[in-house]
Amino acid sequence: MRSLLLPLALALAFGAATAASAQSPGKLNVSVAGVRNDNGSVRCGLSSSANCFREPGREMRGAVAPIKNGQATCVFNGVPAGKYAIAVFHAEHNETQMETGMFGKPKQGYGFSNNPSSTFGPPSFDSAAFTYNGGRSSFRCA
Repeated sequence: MRSLLLPLALALAFGAATAASAQSPGKLNVSVAGVRNDNGSVRCGLSSSANCFREPGREMRGAVAPIKNGQATCVFNGVPAGKYAIAVFHAEHNETQMETGMFGKPKQGYGFSNNPSSTFGPPSFDSAAFTYNGGRSSFRCA
């Protein structure tokens, strides 16, 4: 995870899902690498619509992962096939919401699925969205 002003780069790596599990709820792993330090945790939010994306407490599912050696993995179980976007941040002091400074700049490392540009503000749901077909899949944030 990068510091104050630099967002995470996200690389998508989908696992193979069998035809039988393509429509069944599955397991989605979000691996986060490059976290600045091992303090606190990484918080991940899985959103299924633009109305809930980047809105604390409104995500479809949330996950918290401990950090070890600059890495963490958020796990979402029972995720049905659909269109989603993921937002992550380093909760260095175990805060539940991302803290911002002057002009809304995040104080923690953060990132989004698809690594959309966040130079002029946070990305839209559509720019971070991906299609999940069910089964087991993994995302890697570096």
